[in-house]
Amino acid sequence: MRTTEEGDAFDGEASNTSMISGASSPYQPTTEPVHSRNILWGLRFDMDYLKSYFGILKVVEVVLSLISFICIETIMRCSPCGGIYFFEFVSCTACVVTGVLLLIFCLSLHTKVPHINWSLTDLVNTAACTVFFFLCSLVLACINHNTGAEIAAVIFGFLVTAVYSVNTFLAVRRWRRGNNSNTGAGQSSEYMRARTASRGEMESRPELV
Repeated sequence: MRTTEEGDAFDGEASNTSMISGASSPYQPTTEPVHSRNILWGLRFDMDYLKSYFGILKVVEVVLSLISFICIETIMRCSPCGGIYFFEFVSCTACVVTGVLLLIFCLSLHTKVPHINWSLTDLVNTAACTVFFFLCSLVLACINHNTGAEIAAVIFGFLVTAVYSVNTFLAVRRWRRGNNSNTGAGQSSEYMRARTASRGEMESRPELV
């Protein structure tokens, strides 16, 4: 009988010990959900941005710019060649710059450089591409030899101009919303700072109460 009681006591002490050690152990099981993330070499691929309006527009811009560049590169003879060279430069530059920005946003690299205003950077890029694509497409439409490659380049040039215009409009709206939110946050922080200062003055001078 004594042996049974001693065994029960030992089991109770062991269970209490395990509970205490489990409570004090730093390796506690967590209930935090594990989110599926595509991570490669420390970079996270943001599918949400790629599925957003800005991500879709950037993909379309890169594809249309690349097609425009390919069309203009198939022209073997030109006279004069100024309009073709201008269109070639604009389409190549827009494709590269927009593609780099697309990779930066998709890989969340902009979060590693927070001191850059990326909304404004995207706005400047889209606005500049809109203006220059419209100009080079207009010049090529006025100065061409009616070849198939030139006509195709002009068509794709105006198409990508329209896409960049929509992107510019959305980028302006996003930039304005960001400025308004920053202004509101700055005003509220100034109000709280002034209120804290006045409260401290009232506490230091009780005769004002």
